[in-house]
Amino acid sequence: MPPVRPWRTVGAVVAATAVLTGLFTGGPPSAAAQEPAPRAVDRFEGEVPFAGPPAEGLFTWGDAAGSHPRLELRERADAPEGGKVLEGRYDIGGWGGFTHDFAFDRPAHDWTAYKGIRLWWYGQNTAPLPPGSGRRIALEIKDGGANGEASELWTTSFTDDWEGWHLVEIPFSAFVYRTDYQPVGGIDQVLGLDRMWGYAVTLPTGGPGAFALDGVELYGTAEPALTTKVVTKSVVHPVEEGGSARVDVSVATTGSGPTGEPVTVTYGTGDGGSAEPGKDYRPVTGSVVFPAGTPSGTTRSITVPTMKDGAAESAETVPLRLTVDGAKAPAEDPLVVVNAHGLPYLDARLPVRRRVADLVSRMSLAEKAGQMTQAERNALKAPGDIAGYGLGSLLSGGGSVPTPNTPEAWAAMVDAYQLRTRATRFQIPLIYGVDAVHGHNNVIGATIMPHNIGIGAGRDPELAARTGAVTAKEVRATGVPWDFAPCVCVTRDERWGRSYEAFGEDPALVTAMETVINGMQGARNGKDLDRNDKVLTSAKHFVGDGGTAFGSSTTGSYTTDQGVTRVSRAELEAVHLAPFAEAVKRGTGTVMPSYSSLDVLGDDRGPVKMHANAEMINGVLKDRMGFEGFVISDWQAIDQIPGDYPGDVRTSVNAGLDMIMVPTNYQEFTRTLTAEVEAGRISTARIDDAVARVLTQKFRLGLFEKPYADTTHLPSIGSPGHRAVAREAVAKSQVLLKNEGAVLPLKPTQKVYVAGSNADDLGNQAGGWTISWQGASGRTTTGTTILEGMRKAAPGADIAWSKDASAPTDGYEVGVVVVGETPYAEGFGDVGNGHDLELSPADKAAVDKVCAAMPCAVLVVSGRPQLIADRLPAVDALVASWLPGTEGDGVADVLYGTRPFTGRLPVTWPRSEAQLPVNVGDSSYDPQFPYGWGLTTLTPTPSGGERALRAVRVAAEVLRTAGRGRSAEGRGLVETARLIVQDKIGQDITEAVAKPFAEADHLLLTGDPAGAIGKLTEAYRAAG
Repeated sequence: MPPVRPWRTVGAVVAATAVLTGLFTGGPPSAAAQEPAPRAVDRFEGEVPFAGPPAEGLFTWGDAAGSHPRLELRERADAPEGGKVLEGRYDIGGWGGFTHDFAFDRPAHDWTAYKGIRLWWYGQNTAPLPPGSGRRIALEIKDGGANGEASELWTTSFTDDWEGWHLVEIPFSAFVYRTDYQPVGGIDQVLGLDRMWGYAVTLPTGGPGAFALDGVELYGTAEPALTTKVVTKSVVHPVEEGGSARVDVSVATTGSGPTGEPVTVTYGTGDGGSAEPGKDYRPVTGSVVFPAGTPSGTTRSITVPTMKDGAAESAETVPLRLTVDGAKAPAEDPLVVVNAHGLPYLDARLPVRRRVADLVSRMSLAEKAGQMTQAERNALKAPGDIAGYGLGSLLSGGGSVPTPNTPEAWAAMVDAYQLRTRATRFQIPLIYGVDAVHGHNNVIGATIMPHNIGIGAGRDPELAARTGAVTAKEVRATGVPWDFAPCVCVTRDERWGRSYEAFGEDPALVTAMETVINGMQGARNGKDLDRNDKVLTSAKHFVGDGGTAFGSSTTGSYTTDQGVTRVSRAELEAVHLAPFAEAVKRGTGTVMPSYSSLDVLGDDRGPVKMHANAEMINGVLKDRMGFEGFVISDWQAIDQIPGDYPGDVRTSVNAGLDMIMVPTNYQEFTRTLTAEVEAGRISTARIDDAVARVLTQKFRLGLFEKPYADTTHLPSIGSPGHRAVAREAVAKSQVLLKNEGAVLPLKPTQKVYVAGSNADDLGNQAGGWTISWQGASGRTTTGTTILEGMRKAAPGADIAWSKDASAPTDGYEVGVVVVGETPYAEGFGDVGNGHDLELSPADKAAVDKVCAAMPCAVLVVSGRPQLIADRLPAVDALVASWLPGTEGDGVADVLYGTRPFTGRLPVTWPRSEAQLPVNVGDSSYDPQFPYGWGLTTLTPTPSGGERALRAVRVAAEVLRTAGRGRSAEGRGLVETARLIVQDKIGQDITEAVAKPFAEADHLLLTGDPAGAIGKLTEAYRAAG
């Protein structure tokens, strides 16, 4: 990623502007004296007009009129350069952006004297984003050709991860030839920089946005204009003691043509390594020559022999110095590493506990601090910092992906990072982590499952385990052994932007779905973790993140997320701690604390940030629950602890955190942690415990024996078999809330009119945490939309599609209107932070038009309930479709009756926002649809009324007495009772009916089918 420099305050902007002014005027700083003065491209003071080619000017473009951004020059007091900036607003459909073309009737510009192009960009984000996970802005420059619209396009991008002005510097070496489109089919595929015609900005899709831009200019001194470079396949070259390392050296040319001049590479083993020449290796010197005319890609090899002395040793390094004439030299010299050998911790036959103890006893404080550090891959200042700081872990935040974003590229990327650890003394492997929260959701083409809220609606623990197994298999195939999932939060207020990450509002439902942990990890004792289809899990977010009060958040513009959870001790235990106790029993390898604060009523402590809560982490999680894994912080979360940074580090580690997701500040964190230990403010015993916990999981994962990706299962990623599991999960997640006149299932011969914003939008149905952190509308990955699934399910049917229902409705027998939300994640999705629980005006209009014209079914694709009370009377069938992921076929399966509707509400569906929070068990409970509600098309309603209810209750009591309350037979008896009761209730859902109905589902999940039937009988009688 091009470097992004954040400027947090106006004062910083003023200071930076002063520096730029000095550069323009030839004044300080003196370090810039040898560089050419920056050259302005656009100052946005009005000197460049809005105009279209062939005249010089700024102009917009897009796939449709609505995709053209709206631009204006505006006066701003905080302008980094001058008094005006370029401001823009956009809502891109397919593609869109803007261009500055230079005049066609004048000579092209010559940029060869400069290193790159830079600009001031005003980010719109109100909370820090993971580097590389914000909205991606593409920047193109126009090289060669006749003019700006007949040139050659070279492209790069940066991500908008910050709030406020920041300076984006992009060296010309970061631009690559655009392969998907060239105005004149391409010219010579060489970025000459001597005939430049302007630049273009492509803006992101996925929802409306805004930006401000200022001070586009050229900067720096041009890099050497050599068209040939020398490359090595890798920097680190591990070798077993006594073996010979082969270092491959290649030449590569711009445009892949033969070399124009001879290239000589002089090499020699040099000083600075830990290996001793003549004892550990035989020194080598020499040169290799690539004559003029050598084909690009030609490789020569250098061999460095090592010597065997038989002693057990840590790894030793041998630098190989390269001097290159006639080409650009590699950015780094190669490093030969004689692998560690003969030490007890390397002996896979020993118990893990002994291996851990041996390794910890050998490590320095700095090495231990490194193992407790997790950095974002995009935040590495240099790849060598992995070894230089002895980092224990890297992660990919949402949207932090390799280029291209393919499974193969993921495996190669992780392996390249892992290779760097071979250059450390003990060659401790990285544990790489990702947020694969509903499938391997960062990877294009992966199988995207329904979000947890849909899995909870499915009420099938065995299927939940299978979805976890599919996710684990796809994640591990890309070389990633650690998944920051599942979220075992209990959502208590659907205004929370993370509510869809929960399995539901009932801790009993969340606990039941934690079979996903064993699907991902295998056996509870961790013995399966070294398999190539299992990953380490992370139960999150400890504890109470789903209970934060609306309005209690102080993070940016968030209203709920990262706020305060105020609960009694009894509610804390029963609601929020219970799922973590289950996760520990199931052997979860890691636990992630919540950003939120916990305020236990009556303890007089007030709110305590969970990352600082030693009572909960040390006292409850580790001591009382017996958690043996390690605790990993959330993204930059310790920075939210009150006090200075050393205090944040000290407090969090002493509270029980074992690894800190820094994620960008790894240099300062390791220094600070080391200083705190040396000062005695963190004990050595606490550090040793933390490191031992981390190393234990690395040994269990088999990373010391097999640090690199086992790509055996790469072909399974997005495979038909995996998608079949997701399709089944989708079908079971669909909750039929209303079905007047038996509109559903549809008949394959019916003429169907389909409308609504989410019928044919893969990104919307997948939701947040899909390819990028916040997700995006449109075809962001591979999959099947709901409309496409319907057409596959009824290939001979007349199925019309009109997103806004503007097409004529005459002649159609039934309408299907698919409405709901657009993607969001975390606090950005909080209600009141640009979101609400209402359907969009366009979706409401589509419902109104279609349902007035014909019998209609409305599908709500969303991460939480939407308020539909005012339109419910006109709707014949209503389905809560949740966020189904990539397999829209699963929705079509239940719409057309290939599978029955069997899903049940995992959360209460409110009548109005004023009712929130509303949950099963509340003393006052009068929702639109109660928790557990869900009609079925599986079987007809049983007869017998209350007499039948008495009979099934007797049978359920027998099962409970026999200890089989959680059996399939018990669930079947309750299902029979539920069908009888729902048929009696119809749509006349009153408080007297809803409260016992919801409580029945809770009792069933706790293993009391007789009690559940008793509550259902109470609801039956209340229905009158």
